[in-house]
Order: sequence, then structure tokens, then C-alpha cells
Amino acid sequence: MRERIESLLRLHQADYLEIHIEDQESTHIQCQDGAVEEIRRNTERGGNVRALVKGGWGFVSFNDLDRLEEYAALAIAQARIVGNGKSILAPVAPVVDSVPLAWIKSPLTVPLPEKVRLFDEYHQAMVKSSPQVQTTFGDYNETSRALKFANSEGTWLEQEQGDVTATFIALASNDDDTLRETAQWSIGSPNDYGVIENRHQEMADTARQAEALLKAKPVKAGVYTVVVDPELAGVLIHEAFGHFSEADALYADERAAAMMALGRRLGPRNLNVVDGGARRDLRGASKYDDEGTPASKTHLIKDGILVGRLHSRETAGAMGESVTGNARATSYRFPPIVRMTSTSIEPGNLTFAEMIADIKKGIYVKGSYGGETSLDTFAFSAAEATMIRNGKLAERVQGVTLAGNVFEILANIESIGNDLVFDQSGNCNKGHQLALPVSTGSPHIRIRNVVIGS
Repeated sequence: MRERIESLLRLHQADYLEIHIEDQESTHIQCQDGAVEEIRRNTERGGNVRALVKGGWGFVSFNDLDRLEEYAALAIAQARIVGNGKSILAPVAPVVDSVPLAWIKSPLTVPLPEKVRLFDEYHQAMVKSSPQVQTTFGDYNETSRALKFANSEGTWLEQEQGDVTATFIALASNDDDTLRETAQWSIGSPNDYGVIENRHQEMADTARQAEALLKAKPVKAGVYTVVVDPELAGVLIHEAFGHFSEADALYADERAAAMMALGRRLGPRNLNVVDGGARRDLRGASKYDDEGTPASKTHLIKDGILVGRLHSRETAGAMGESVTGNARATSYRFPPIVRMTSTSIEPGNLTFAEMIADIKKGIYVKGSYGGETSLDTFAFSAAEATMIRNGKLAERVQGVTLAGNVFEILANIESIGNDLVFDQSGNCNKGHQLALPVSTGSPHIRIRNVVIGS
């Protein structure tokens, strides 16, 4: 296969040509009340060819590898039709490398009945912990990928990637079933099925959280000092700021580019935000991105100043900047586009107790139940919320939504905790490419003048 691909790349008639081959195995299990509702097992092999001619791209994905030469010719023909300018790609040194995946515990070594049994055990742990919880949901996904990448510049890469995620939900209802609340626990790993095991205590805590939400009173809408936990702060920096840092959203949008001009002060001097795919222990990481660019740590905000953005080779070339290793595709069916890997706020030096000590009236928010963004505005729903009164955590409240302008929120960060935590349970959607593995990270952060709705 390698000799055939490299021979094809030597004979191409394009400004640039690349070929991806992917072998993938995946399993999905869905349960309700500990009983299996769906099991899907998928094994597939496919690939794609991407060609660049006079600034225009051609792309063909396929499953029949015997017709590789035909598909390469088709991708080049497409690019010739589209291209009417100059092909500019930021330079990346050719590399030949093999990157195996070192599983800590591979899901492929765990029998399917054992995985299913875990759902029932966790269901029992939840319903035994709260009389108000009778309904539970569980969702499990595992994926193993073997990737080959080659381009006309001489790069040949073989990479193995893994992914394991699980989500468990407890549904609590009051005695007459007129009020319902849910609580959720999720986890993920790029290389360890074991993170899902022995989580009975977390299931019990999740059930009790759902029960407690039944008793929580609605928050009073207003403007508060808010302390945000690492999970929600990570989601906030990913959704509201991180997508803004993806260069393909900037060089084609003058308004967005003006908002994200390098050198602009966005936050306090102790605010530092980074993205990087080099940490192999985090979901979304890989030694090389899907264009063969080495992963790196990219400073987006440094000492409160906007200093960087995320690039593919095309966007870096168009903007005259360095590559960052952020060209990613969800599978061989799609071309790589600019995506985050693991995006995080770097830690400060305060403890949680120190952060809330002088707050007379505020809100502590934890977890995320989703939200939405529109350019520089956002709204996110917190999974849990507790009033802060005179420096102490007080009563629970519910229905808390954080809304505002991302630049105002960043500017209003008052303090940053010392307790950086990465959440590896999430996926990212962009365009037609859904469920891309990512990680988000943050310590606790304290923000003044936050608009809270209910």
C-alpha cells in the first residue's frame, strides 16, 4: 500500500496532493434503567484524496481502495475547476513517523457482557441512593482508529488513536411526578477503558444531585459576582472564545477579524489561555494533525493579551502566520478544517475558599447543560448552582443561565484558582463534522457583573 501511494504522489499533476487511509472499529451501547436498548458495532475502511490546484481544493472520499488512482484524478480535476488563484500553504517539514497507541486498558480486551453488566450496576447504585430516582440512562462509545497519511511533499505518517466516553443520567421526580430534574456524570479518555470502571460512588452522588435539584428554588434573575467551576469554565472558554480563535472563521470575516486583532487586551494580567494537541493523555490530542503538522502548544491569550490563533496550513499561509497543528477531521469522509484540541485556562494561585471569602452575595455555578453562541455573545445553562452569602456556600438554586458578551466576561475575570481540571467527556461540532473528541480545562474562575437569567 505504501509503495502504491507514494508512487501515485510522485506522478501527480497538482500543486499539492494528500492521501488519507483509515481503518476504524467502534462500539456504541445505550441503556435505560440498566437494560440494553441498543448496541451497534461498526468496522470500516476508507480513505480520501485532497488536491490543491491554483488555490482551489478538490476532495474525494471512498471505500474502494482498488480505485485509488481514479479518485486521485477526480480530486485533481475538481481542484482545477475550482482554482483560479494562487496556492499558498504554510511550510511544514516532511516527516516519516509511526505513532502507536499505548492503551492503559483497551476496551477491546473487555467482553461485551461485562460492559453491559456495568450499566446495570450503575443503575442500581443510582436508584438505591435516592428514592426519587427510578429512571436512569447510560450511553457508551468506544473507537479505535488506524490512520495513514501521505502527501506530495514527502510526509508519510502512521498513527493509532483511541477514544472511550460514557455518560450516565439520573432522572428524579417528586411524589406526584409533577416535577422532574436530571443530573449527569460523564467521562472520557483517549487510551483507558478503566476510567469508566468502579464509579459506583459517582453514580450515587449523581442520583443525590438530581434529588437535591427537586428542592432547589429558582434563582432570582440579576447581576451577580459568579464563581464558575472548572467544567463550566472550560466549556465557556471553548465555546465562547475558542471557536473565535479558529482562523478559518477570521480571515473570511472582517468583523470577526477586527474583534480578534492580535495585541488586543482581553482580560487581566493573570489570564492565560492555551490550546495544544501534544499531550497524549488528553482526548483530542495527537502527535500530528490531519495535515501532518506536528502538534504544539499554542498561546491564545498571554498575560491578558490576545497573542495567537489556531491554524491549518491554508489559513496560516493566507494570514502569514505559523502553523499550529489544528487541522482536524472527524473521519476519512471529511477534509480537515481548523479545530481545537484541548483548550484551557491556565491556573492562578488562589484556593476556592479564598475566591469566595469576600463575596457578600453571589452564585457558585457547576457543570454545563449546554448553551448557544452567536459571534461574540453566549448563553449557557449551569447544571448546579449554589448561592454564596457572606463568603460561604448557602442554599441551592436552579434554572441558572449565564449570558453575555465574551469579551466583557473575559475583561471581568477577577481571580483565577489554582485547581486546573480537564474535562475529557465532551465532543465538538462544527459545520457538518460532528462529535470530534476534544478536552476543555480550567481552574475555578471568579467573574464580576455576570447577567444571570432563569
